[in-house]
Amino acid sequence: MNGYNLNGESWKCFKIFEEMKEKDVIPDEIEWNILIGACSKSGMLHHCQYIVNQIPLNIQNKIRTQNALIDMWGKCGSIEKAKNVFDLVVDRDTITYTAMINAFALNGMGTQAVELYREMPNNLRNHVSQICVL
Repeated sequence: MNGYNLNGESWKCFKIFEEMKEKDVIPDEIEWNILIGACSKSGMLHHCQYIVNQIPLNIQNKIRTQNALIDMWGKCGSIEKAKNVFDLVVDRDTITYTAMINAFALNGMGTQAVELYREMPNNLRNHVSQICVL
């Protein structure tokens, strides 16, 4: 699945996911995150929501998945959903902040990106978060 996603064939990820469902194979955290990445690349909101609706809560509450969801919603133009996920993250890390800053930037919300960067703890800032805020 990841090979298809990395090579720009996200639609094949969705096909594999449907085959897994038919065979009652339950995706693990890694596979869910690959599907979220495929959704990010597809940019199709209905695919995003379809996948998110099926992710178990115990996986949705993991930091890697939350970070992937922030990135996905931001890339798909659903800044409100990205912000909702960001607000749910208890222990925000560098990736959490950077994903949300990037989501703001991608959606023409430069002021919000700068504000969040200023709120970001100094020890979490890195070159990627600095580039995103530009």
